[in-house]
Amino acid sequence: MMPTPAIAIHLAAALAALLLGGLTLATRKGTPRHRLFGRVWVLLMALAAISSFWIRHSGHLSWIHLLSAWVLVVLVMAVASIYKGNVQAHRRWVTRAYIGLAVAGVLALLPQRLLGGAVMNAIGLI
Repeated sequence: MMPTPAIAIHLAAALAALLLGGLTLATRKGTPRHRLFGRVWVLLMALAAISSFWIRHSGHLSWIHLLSAWVLVVLVMAVASIYKGNVQAHRRWVTRAYIGLAVAGVLALLPQRLLGGAVMNAIGLI
């Protein structure tokens, strides 16, 4: 089964954000590299969150879309915090967003979810 464009965009952005987020957290804070990685990470996270609204079961939004809305709010707070110079608040908001990404990834792999079912089927568990 070929994924829809929305699913392909969502998965690509989310996986890239997961990898780049880990790399960004591992880089020295405040450097040009950290800032560049952070900006790209925010764009990837926003793309993953926004694209999720075109992924619907039976044409309807589900409870998991609340996480997407939450991520968008958290990203705004993270960016606003660093622009105001509040590094501690920025760190807390970014940590929340990264945890949200990890939680979404785990939830997406549940067998009853589209991605989880496909993965379980591919490896022969379903």
